[in-house]
Amino acid sequence: MEYKYLGDRHTDPGMKNIICTAIRRNDGKCVRGRNGSMLVQSSNGKKLVVVGRLLRKMNK
Repeated sequence: MEYKYLGDRHTDPGMKNIICTAIRRNDGKCVRGRNGSMLVQSSNGKKLVVVGRLLRKMNK
């Protein structure tokens, strides 16, 4: 599943509006933290922990 990370006013401008893919557990669910964060992989292959509320699903 692909997402677009919107970011907020504290986010590095280079990180805003990037396309990323959710990293999944063995059971197929997304890796989420207790505080609402989500583990994703950016288009350049870098793993990131981002705020889940600021992710938007991309239509294919």
